[in-house]
Amino acid sequence: MEFDTYLISKKIDSLAFKTNDFELFSTWLCEFNQLHEASFTDQKRFQINRIRRKYPLMTEINP
Repeated sequence: MEFDTYLISKKIDSLAFKTNDFELFSTWLCEFNQLHEASFTDQKRFQINRIRRKYPLMTEINP
């Protein structure tokens, strides 16, 4: 799985995250490429929630 796809699955706006917190984004990208997705999620569980609230993925709702 690609890191951008992973962030979308976690409802995180990857572009906003990368733009506003490039250092953390780069660190996570490096770690994500070295770990299994489940291991990464387990290690970053509470940080993911914080980032999700800071950079929520905006989705359009069709009426």
